Amino acid sequence: METPALSPIRDIIVEPLAADSFAPYGEVLTAPEGAGRNFFEGALSNLRPGAWPSVSLSRRLEVASLPLVPRQMERHAFSSQSFIPIETGRWLVVVAPHLARGGPDVTKLRAFVAGPDQGVTYGANVWHHPLTILDRPATFAVVMWRDGTMADEEFVDIAEPVRLIANV
Repeated sequence: METPALSPIRDIIVEPLAADSFAPYGEVLTAPEGAGRNFFEGALSNLRPGAWPSVSLSRRLEVASLPLVPRQMERHAFSSQSFIPIETGRWLVVVAPHLARGGPDVTKLRAFVAGPDQGVTYGANVWHHPLTILDRPATFAVVMWRDGTMADEEFVDIAEPVRLIANV
């Protein structure tokens, strides 16, 4: 019996995180350059009346490096999710739109490297890679809406192999 051929791995260049290129997936969060306050409300969303706002702190100790082959994506179909760095170095932001038939559209996957002074809000129903740090252990504040059911989050394995590579 013949073994099916494996799909060739597709390279994706990791680009610097910028508001305009990330806009289809949510918002980039940055502090004002001077004294003051920036508001980021455009990508915040809660699509379930019974869900409550949730703030958590997430600490990551495992540092990744590029090239990286992501194995899993997650989404929050009914809630935006914000990652706000408290103490970090560079970190990865990997996103993909949702396919009509379900799951992430890996053919449209984008990868960004965020600086320690950048946060993001993933829009509701946007697939993203789990939090991945590049330089050193990190701590983030995470904001989303939850209702305590399985619908709060969904994880899937990436079916089509991709490799995230640094932009040299």
